[in-house]
Amino acid sequence: MEINKILIIKYLNKMDNKIKITDEQVEVNGRIYVPQNSQQSPNYTGEIKIVVLQRGWVYIGRFSRIGNDCKLANAFCIRTWGTTKGLQELVNGATSSTKLDKCEGLVEFDWLTVIHTITVNASKWTNI
Repeated sequence: MEINKILIIKYLNKMDNKIKITDEQVEVNGRIYVPQNSQQSPNYTGEIKIVVLQRGWVYIGRFSRIGNDCKLANAFCIRTWGTTKGLQELVNGATSSTKLDKCEGLVEFDWLTVIHTITVNASKWTNI
């Protein structure tokens, strides 16, 4: 493996690239690249809840509330329930027909916009 690294570095350095390779990362011209699965996701806290908001918005994520200020971390918008027995069927995980859209950032809303919440089985929603 070391011989391959050396040959690659020699070849790329001929092309005016500055390269450093370690077991943890590769640096090319000052830009660092790491293995795809090496990044740890943040440790989100809070109960996992399905939250139904006014105007038909339905989300699932790590719920927190301080006064009227509510937040869902690591949230997904539930675009299609994919259930035959209603929304509560998702307590034990998504169905094969459920469509989830990942929300980038934090979903924030006022408690007065909440229609209802459903606490789910966290062991069935391991991606949240």
